[in-house]
Amino acid sequence: MEEAGRWKDGPGDLTIRDARDFIIETQRRMDRRTYWQRKGRLGGSPFKALPLPKLEKRLPKFLTEEQMKLLLLGPGRLKENGGADAFTAMRDRLVLELIYGGGLRVSEAAGLNYGAIELEDGVARVKGKGNKERLCPLGRVAMAVLLRFRQEFAPADGVGDPVLVGGPSGQRIRVRAIQLLVKKYLALAGLPLDLSPHKLRHAYATHLLNAGADLRLVQELLGHAQLATTQVYTHVSVARLKDVYAKAHPRA
Repeated sequence: MEEAGRWKDGPGDLTIRDARDFIIETQRRMDRRTYWQRKGRLGGSPFKALPLPKLEKRLPKFLTEEQMKLLLLGPGRLKENGGADAFTAMRDRLVLELIYGGGLRVSEAAGLNYGAIELEDGVARVKGKGNKERLCPLGRVAMAVLLRFRQEFAPADGVGDPVLVGGPSGQRIRVRAIQLLVKKYLALAGLPLDLSPHKLRHAYATHLLNAGADLRLVQELLGHAQLATTQVYTHVSVARLKDVYAKAHPRA
């Protein structure tokens, strides 16, 4: 359009024909999402009257089981190298274990109080999106780390006291602090830094499904209101499906 002298008013001069030609030429080499109208750059969309290409389904990024093991070793390694004191190393290990072992959102982990944990059963009552409560088994390892941290380092462990604290003084840890903490251990383990704390939850769901967990059970554990939200994780379990088929089908 610029070469044809038609770009003086910017994207506001776009016509349906321009949009059609653009789609044909670029849909294979450019991202199929567009944000100009949302950003206020367009008064109306010239694409409204056109059939648009379907958005590709982007699979969630997650850590493999081996990568998770490496990540979870990070706090201990940092302590051994003199990069963290005993309190910080154990607290950081607890953060990672709760998110991965319990499938907690970062905000749920930060908001977890001792009164919400049934210590004998190893289950946490978690309030998720929409203030909905669900039961989250934390796992044998996560519970062992939690009990040790509680015994050796917790400033207070009453019903209303936070499990995860920002320091020995006992203030509740902030969500941003958890995000930075995970980035630090990703770097230490040599893992991609674009794997956010939420990707630990992705790993939790994927590893459960790979081990044969029922999809609806995983939905309950994650606190998803819709099964479709959980189904995205089935796409990364194709290798396991093929393996089961190969072992079980007479014509495989």
